Amino acid sequence: MMLFFIGLVEMVIATIWTRFVSQGKMVASSFVTFVNILIWYYVLRQIITDLNDWTIIVLYAAGCAVGTLIGMYLFERKEKPVQDPLLILETKEVSLDTV
Repeated sequence: MMLFFIGLVEMVIATIWTRFVSQGKMVASSFVTFVNILIWYYVLRQIITDLNDWTIIVLYAAGCAVGTLIGMYLFERKEKPVQDPLLILETKEVSLDTV
């Protein structure tokens, strides 16, 4: 079960890394890469110690899938501010000649 949460965290981190790279933030993306590699080392070690247990691979993959969804949701929500439809008003020009 631990690998599920590790996969989840890793994919949120990967989403953050992608954002930093696309924004040209070299130091931040390098730090995130460092953390991601440490996570990968732990995951690889866990999988290699018990190659016959396919459930840990499935749990890790499921965690990665959920982490991708969460990461995309967080950044999509952050990029698109929620607008209240009641606050959006259309204005029309009114001419005094037509009144």
